Amino acid sequence: MGLQLAGITLTYPDGDGSLTALDDVSLEAPSGHVTAVVGPSGSGKSSLLAVAAMLITPDSGRLVIDGIETSGLDRHARTALRRSSIGIVFQQPNLLASLTAAEQLQVMAHLDGTSPRAATARAAELLDAVDLVDKAGNLPGQLSGGQQQRVNIARALMNEPSVLLVDEPTSALDRQRGGAVIDLLTAITHSRETATVLVTHDRSHLDGVDAVYEVVDGRIRELSRARP
Repeated sequence: MGLQLAGITLTYPDGDGSLTALDDVSLEAPSGHVTAVVGPSGSGKSSLLAVAAMLITPDSGRLVIDGIETSGLDRHARTALRRSSIGIVFQQPNLLASLTAAEQLQVMAHLDGTSPRAATARAAELLDAVDLVDKAGNLPGQLSGGQQQRVNIARALMNEPSVLLVDEPTSALDRQRGGAVIDLLTAITHSRETATVLVTHDRSHLDGVDAVYEVVDGRIRELSRARP
């Protein structure tokens, strides 16, 4: 079913007044589609992602994840829904220096109580999906920037999320490696039927995404939609 934001408004205190980060923002990210959100720094992209991840509660509006209206959920229920339904690909991989690529993924499954055998199998499957199965035993220092970002993506998929939120995944990569990461995200989204929201300021790799929205000064508009 995917992710829907409807009429989201978010403000922050700013001296004696307030700053509007998101102004009546509505966006739909269907399952199996990559929905890109572009805009300059400070436009509200990160705030939109934080609301979608239930890390920030907006002043008004509705957030629906897999048909579940989140506004009525208490803190524990929101945490449980985030853990079961949302995967987050952070801008920086932030891999643990002492863990191999496989262990980066396995530790996420252990936090959810998954058995070691199941975690090992799931990690191997995902590393294969991101074309890193031969690097499973490598430490982060033995991986390139693009390979670390692939581990970051695989780690976000460990809980089999229905929604994947991706924050500026190409910011530290050159054009070629950045394009490869976007291609990978698109392929994974279509094959695994995730609802992927890709936040980026880089518009050079968006030919394969399914819809593009632009955020400027907290307001959003749809620029294009490639598939029904």
